[in-house]
Amino acid sequence: MELITKVTVAEPAKRLTYRSGILMAGSCFADEVGNLLKMYGFNVYVNPFGTLYNPVSVINSLSRLSSPSPFMQEDIICTGPRNAPVPLFCSFWHHSRFARTAAQDFLDNANERLKNAAQFFKEADTVIMTLGTAWVFRHIPTGKIVSNCHKIDPGKFRREFLQTEEIFRLLENFITRYPDKEFILTVSPIRHLKDGAHGNNLSKAALLMSIDWLQRKGYGNVSYFPAYEIMLDELRDYRFYAEDMVHPSQQAVKYIFERFTESFIAPSEYEQMRLNLKRYKQAAHIPIKRE
Repeated sequence: MELITKVTVAEPAKRLTYRSGILMAGSCFADEVGNLLKMYGFNVYVNPFGTLYNPVSVINSLSRLSSPSPFMQEDIICTGPRNAPVPLFCSFWHHSRFARTAAQDFLDNANERLKNAAQFFKEADTVIMTLGTAWVFRHIPTGKIVSNCHKIDPGKFRREFLQTEEIFRLLENFITRYPDKEFILTVSPIRHLKDGAHGNNLSKAALLMSIDWLQRKGYGNVSYFPAYEIMLDELRDYRFYAEDMVHPSQQAVKYIFERFTESFIAPSEYEQMRLNLKRYKQAAHIPIKRE
């Protein structure tokens, strides 16, 4: 008896191994899966600019890795409200976890990460993009779409919706520049309920359609992993969400990662994964001190 609707995952052109160099960019679901791959000992670099949500920010960041011009003083912004007790410095390229209390500290850290990630991207054979939303924020004074608003005055931003064709062209233009790399695309199962339920569904639909159009073009180096569909159909229950009812629970993330493993990781690596996980748990174990 089947008690769930099993989501079919298309066979990828190439499966991941311990020889793969994997760069991941996108939503916090990319962070979750990327950290699991690290735990199992894969060669992976996750979100060199921090968590990214929209396709423009993902592609802009990957493009900057391919031509790594350093961040400069003019890229720095002072984050948060003006009356914040301690000013923090960051950029519209980065997630807030990159913010520092000194501008030079931010620049030094951001450029060090950029240099390392650019070298990794150059050598990587696989890029995994996790797209979260088709809604973007455009900074009115500069006209640029930002990766993070950093709690700056909302009046300085205009909220826009990316159309399916715009997302498709953005992805296609980048991917076709790198025929030697494998691209795995996925849509984050995290719900963006600030857009409302209807707005969230429209957003996910635009992302899904753009990826579908890309696959229909027949690019041999593009695969799709249906994390969003697995969450909705195989894990169709609120018990698989975290307390915020937006993010998948740890149990859900683990299950989706298992589905990713069976579909995208070569079976020849499963035994090594088991051994690496055992070593990781042993290293993380903190013995209880007895008085």
